[in-house]
Amino acid sequence: MALLVITVSGIGHAVVDGVNGAIGRVDAFGGMQGRPDGTKGTNFLLVGTDGRDGLDPADRRRYHLGGAPCHCTDTIMLVHLSEDRQRAGIVSIPRDSYVRLPRDPVTARSASPAALDGKAAADPPPAATTRPAKINEAYAEGGAKLTVRTVEQLTGVHIDHYLEVDFASFMKTVDVIGGVKVCTTVPLKDSFTGLDLPPGTTTLDGGRALQYVRSRHIDGSADLGRMQRQQRFLAQVIHKITSGDTLANPVELSRVASTALGSVRADQQLGAGDLIALAKGLKGLSASSSEFVSVPLSDLDYEVPGIGSTVKWDETKAGELWAAIRADRPLAPARVRNGHKVTKVEVDPAQIRVKVSNGTDTDGLGAQAQQALRATGFVTPGLPTTAAHAVRRTVIDYDPRWDRSVRSVAAALPGAELVPVAGQGSVMAVTLGADFAEVRPVTVAADSVVENAVTGDEVVCS
Repeated sequence: MALLVITVSGIGHAVVDGVNGAIGRVDAFGGMQGRPDGTKGTNFLLVGTDGRDGLDPADRRRYHLGGAPCHCTDTIMLVHLSEDRQRAGIVSIPRDSYVRLPRDPVTARSASPAALDGKAAADPPPAATTRPAKINEAYAEGGAKLTVRTVEQLTGVHIDHYLEVDFASFMKTVDVIGGVKVCTTVPLKDSFTGLDLPPGTTTLDGGRALQYVRSRHIDGSADLGRMQRQQRFLAQVIHKITSGDTLANPVELSRVASTALGSVRADQQLGAGDLIALAKGLKGLSASSSEFVSVPLSDLDYEVPGIGSTVKWDETKAGELWAAIRADRPLAPARVRNGHKVTKVEVDPAQIRVKVSNGTDTDGLGAQAQQALRATGFVTPGLPTTAAHAVRRTVIDYDPRWDRSVRSVAAALPGAELVPVAGQGSVMAVTLGADFAEVRPVTVAADSVVENAVTGDEVVCS
């Protein structure tokens, strides 16, 4: 994900031309039939494999990477970039997800027991042509193409591009951006990976970052806990890259992008034009506009003969998640807008009418405030007027029968004086005073559009 953020957050033609030819290529889509229809936005399948070619022997020992690779996917994430390029949704897919893979990965189609919107993802082939498996086996059996095919049939989401990172390329990317901060309130230790972090905030280099995102023997949360740490790590990467000086420095950006993109494998269709288009559209990407969620599960210990313990998706909730992706809907409610925390209110602004009067000597302030109130959802009929006399403090006149509605208006105009006016009716009358500075965003959105979805600014280190 770090390399994707670097790519789409401000690179230009010079950088793309310099690294496009260095990107390793893999056939991820050739000859595939019966694929889902394309969706609004752009969908990347990001996989991390346990490949360790090119690692220094000393690093292998230091970071507990001496075992033989299984040539399977250690991490699987679906990254959805919204059509308006204002959001990035990152969905973690458990590596132990129960699926059915074709017995002949070359000619057969993969099938899944998952459902989409209450209907099967695809007409499954006869059971005799498939076998039960964990999803991370798809890569070992059929490489990128079978992995893409399996995810598409599980989700009904059309994958536009494929990116593959191994241990060595992950470490290089973290190192080239100067390391990444992680934070924890308790010690994190895993004897399998060698991870040993004290409480507090620590800046990790590439090797220690790999230990952090791989560890799943820290506590009873196992792989689910690891996915949460991976999401926090990615949120921190996005925060660091988009809030620092890297994107403003062409020389530094070229160095970072060259290292990041030159150490991955991508599908053959991901060309310079795609990278340029994404770069132009995603300059505003930030931690607050990045959404993180894991696939909802119904069974954390689903035993399958010959396979062992797997995890099963919650068909209803997972179906809702993938439906939101396909419809290009937000996964988490907006919690930051225009640099301000969005306040949750009880009454929907769309149900509240507000009339604005300018009680100051500042020309155009009424129109400015009315536009801002409309932007956060309030109904603002007519044109703003000029108050009969100047006021120092912003006032909201309201009918006491609409005492719940006025609280939504007050949340958008913090510090305003509330004045009850019996018989005024449902319209709120706002008179702007000399203290007026801005309208704060409000929302009635639920805690989560998709279960457990969070925005990146909620999980980064402070």
